[in-house]
Amino acid sequence: MEVKTDLFLGDCREILKDIPENSIDLIFTSPPYADQRKTTYGGVHPNDYVDWFLPIGEQLLRVLKPTGTFVLNIKEKVVNGERSTYVLELILEMKKQGWLWTEEFIWHKKNSYPGKWPNRFRDSWERLLQFNKNKKFNMYQEEVMVPMGDWAKKRLKKLSDTDKKRDESKVGSGFGKNISNWLNRELAYPTNVLHLATECNNKNHSAAFPEGLPEWFIKLFTKEGDTVLDPFMGSGTTNLVAKRMKRNSIGIEIIPDYIEIVKKELQPVELYLLDPKVKYEKTKSKNRIGVR
Repeated sequence: MEVKTDLFLGDCREILKDIPENSIDLIFTSPPYADQRKTTYGGVHPNDYVDWFLPIGEQLLRVLKPTGTFVLNIKEKVVNGERSTYVLELILEMKKQGWLWTEEFIWHKKNSYPGKWPNRFRDSWERLLQFNKNKKFNMYQEEVMVPMGDWAKKRLKKLSDTDKKRDESKVGSGFGKNISNWLNRELAYPTNVLHLATECNNKNHSAAFPEGLPEWFIKLFTKEGDTVLDPFMGSGTTNLVAKRMKRNSIGIEIIPDYIEIVKKELQPVELYLLDPKVKYEKTKSKNRIGVR
């Protein structure tokens, strides 16, 4: 299958206007966080972040298919000794804009190094917010199933009476369980916590995320031939992974050097797609989702 990768140099607020409406299956991106990347992206103050992002969100809503999904990797920051609320404010304003906030995933950074401040510890997680245009959207849950794990050996060895029936939740949520459904199963559905190491290799970008992160969401929300968009491309991880997974993709980046870097990175992926026997180191990445 021939797949296409389009890279655009410029401000996504302008370039997005030229992308046809209802044409994107998955938007996966990590914009500069508040007050971050001042030397490259200008650094948006937390008080101004929502107003800065909403015009972008409006265009993303326009280009996303009704069956598509938008995954936003973002993180709050500490301002004057307390957590900023700009991410929460952004969620509320995006809902007013027409987005459905359908799910939230947590990326647990397995290799976060230790540290502390007088009143807090070092963060080892980030948010991945899922937004949709409609309640019914494409989702291929079987593609991200995981091994049952060691817990099943003990839990399924001797089932209690409540394990064998769909009993009511003890916390009053109304949702019950039936553990016996998982007898003789090798795979289970994952949780919404992704255990994944951060990107430690030099990718000439200060905030590159690991390949396993976009890979997991591309598996979950798209199939071969679909189109993935990253309006804040950076080092191009989303586009590189999409290419390898036989998805079309669009990358938008305002820094010319990053565009050139991504073009070079795409060349070995092209060779790999033409002949899978060609050695392509990134397919052997150690950055895979861990399961607990």
